[in-house]
Amino acid sequence: MSERLSHLGRPALLSLANALAGGTMSAPYAVASLAQHVRMEDAPAITAELAEMHADGMAPRHIARCLALLAEERLATQQMADRVELVWSPPELDHVDCRDTVVVVQDLFAQAKESVLIVSYAIDDGFKAQTLFGKLAQRMDANPALAVRVIANVHRKHKDQTPSAVLLAAFAKRFRDQLWPGARRPEVYHYPRSLEMEGSKHAVLHAKCVVIDGRRSLLTSANFTEAAQQRNVEVGVLVDDEKLAQRLVRQFERLVDEGVVCSVRLS
Repeated sequence: MSERLSHLGRPALLSLANALAGGTMSAPYAVASLAQHVRMEDAPAITAELAEMHADGMAPRHIARCLALLAEERLATQQMADRVELVWSPPELDHVDCRDTVVVVQDLFAQAKESVLIVSYAIDDGFKAQTLFGKLAQRMDANPALAVRVIANVHRKHKDQTPSAVLLAAFAKRFRDQLWPGARRPEVYHYPRSLEMEGSKHAVLHAKCVVIDGRRSLLTSANFTEAAQQRNVEVGVLVDDEKLAQRLVRQFERLVDEGVVCSVRLS
């Protein structure tokens, strides 16, 4: 198909397809006959393309079917585009009408009914944690059916020789006392390799994402810190797609099942 024909909008494609299928348009194709279906500046190129398809042996019904299929594909593409949003921090540097990271995160938490998966390299505590997790903690306390799972990195400073068990216990105490503001706590997991002292074995969990109800996913460079969500330059995508969300959840569930990430005992 010509560039003009293949780039027509869905309404114009359907209008042409209906005219061809219904018999109100047929060969020989003329510019004047396309006037009510496409813009006049596009009509000559589209007329030439229809004539070429006719010369190749395509009847009007065949051309109509091709245009209808292209319109269906255009609709599916638009629907997918509508389910993907760009997310940005900080808002004052947004020049392309992105959504604000902190607003998106809190909106996701407010919509959660069944499950929340939070994965982050760094997490704030104290009053900053209250801002980040306060509303989700309230929802979790009010709704016993809401399951929240947090997979976080437990940090070891460079050349720190503190035993891993001590660092993990300190993280658990920090999470319990300073990080989570609710009475009912989420399931918490960590990546054991982040506590390895040997350089060749040491690695970190650097992923950051949120998945809500196995449906909506935020994939972002932003950690769960006030700086990342409100001051640092961070970018992400919010995707409303069940297949993607469930694949993300299954991936982390496999990491749990295989012991790649391990439970943190908060009690």
